[in-house]
Amino acid sequence: MLAIAIEQASEQELVSLALRGSEPAFAEIVRRHSPRVFQIASRFFRQRELAEEAAQEAFLKAYTELSSFEGRGPFAGWLARIATNVCLNMLRSQRRRPEAAVADLTDDEGEWLDQQMAARSAARHRSVEQGRVAADLAERILRGLSAEDRLLLMSLDGDDLSVKAVAELTGWSEANVKTRASRARRRMREAVESLLKRHR
Repeated sequence: MLAIAIEQASEQELVSLALRGSEPAFAEIVRRHSPRVFQIASRFFRQRELAEEAAQEAFLKAYTELSSFEGRGPFAGWLARIATNVCLNMLRSQRRRPEAAVADLTDDEGEWLDQQMAARSAARHRSVEQGRVAADLAERILRGLSAEDRLLLMSLDGDDLSVKAVAELTGWSEANVKTRASRARRRMREAVESLLKRHR
């Protein structure tokens, strides 16, 4: 098939061609969906290298499981669920030290915690620098949570995605997303409170 025809092919046509061994067809799938897959990976991994690795792994997994796409729903949704699961599995496989959220606090982060204890509010009268330190500290706390909790907090609270959008992304029901999100936010609060107590 000519390149111009590949570019105009439907998702289902591209899948069919790729299943028959067409490398240009799968390359077109990658071209169309790379920005979205990388965006998903970036929710999980702050370092660009890790996000790129996750995106590549997601496309590799999609290629090997292409025959399972039945065309009942959007291809983008099917691919997004694969990318999400790849990222979750990568996070689960990473070694985490139990003290990762507490150990190795920088002076700036320690100072920020002191200010929190005195002010009782993370959001009041923060300077730009304090905001940066707070964001770094939040990232540190998120790393201590489970992959699922991190996904929910970053998607719902960080990226302002709707419950429906997160349900489509994960394959969970909307009720399940709401329940998990509530528990994830509670665990986030508990992690912050634990940090404050330890820092005292």
